[in-house]
Amino acid sequence: MKYLRFICVAFLIMLTCVVAQGRDAVAAVQQIVAVVNEEVISVSDLGKRMKLILASSGLPNNAEMRERMMPQVVDSLINERIMLQEARKMGINVTPEEIDQGFATIAGQNNQKPEQFKNMIRRGGIDISTMEAQIESQVAWSKVVQGKLHPRVVISERDIDDAYDRIKAKVGTTEYLTAEIFLPVADAKQQAKVKKLGDRLVREIKSGKASFFKLAQQFSKAAGAARGGDTGWLNEEQVNPSILEGLQKIEKNQVTSTIKTPDGYHILFLRDKRTMTEDTMPSRDQIRYNIGTDRLNKLQHRHLMDLRAAAFVDIRV
Repeated sequence: MKYLRFICVAFLIMLTCVVAQGRDAVAAVQQIVAVVNEEVISVSDLGKRMKLILASSGLPNNAEMRERMMPQVVDSLINERIMLQEARKMGINVTPEEIDQGFATIAGQNNQKPEQFKNMIRRGGIDISTMEAQIESQVAWSKVVQGKLHPRVVISERDIDDAYDRIKAKVGTTEYLTAEIFLPVADAKQQAKVKKLGDRLVREIKSGKASFFKLAQQFSKAAGAARGGDTGWLNEEQVNPSILEGLQKIEKNQVTSTIKTPDGYHILFLRDKRTMTEDTMPSRDQIRYNIGTDRLNKLQHRHLMDLRAAAFVDIRV
């Protein structure tokens, strides 16, 4: 009888350990990285996104790189949750067809057909739903911007005249065709980490191990990030003096070092440069488009920052 009782107690202890281990395993997967209003970003979410970025950008998948990029990735995931929450609040939905179209666009940027690209992702051990979630947030936010902010962009003929006169006065100065990676610093405590990430990205680009344009798509918070960081032609009088100094030190198809400005850190890729002439001046339609794009980009950035300031955000890493 005592032996039977001993067996039962031992079995209960073993069962308790197994259940506890199971709970620990689930907790590890569901450990909270951040809370955004009432939604949770888990360790699993963070790990999947980091794996996607590392695989798509060509960056080395090691502990140092993961530590460097983690704050930026967490920040991106938080912004994406806020974007989706705002879209839902406005009654905006993203259809599976729109996600497929976004996926096809990314595949095209990699010179592949959608199915080829999906197979490549699967072979890399990446969960396709991770990329689909990223696409969903981008599509949803573009609908928010078009529906809520675009109607507020008004461009008068006087605006175009003034811009034309300013541009004409710059004939004879140098213009730079660039692409940009912008890493903002919202918290002074993160400045050193952001700088180290920028420096590491520069090293990977200069060594040829990573593509500037793919890194811009994943890391940059500038308006042209989705287009590989494209900024179009910039006149020397349009850019921050520190950025201009960096551009003047490099040649075509080279990348600057990490450049500090009051908002954060910039990395510029010089695609081409020229002297502005009357023949290279933009048309009135192009000026109208540029003014509208610039104003819309500023509006959407301000709107996202306002939404984030009003949101409950609890970062736990």
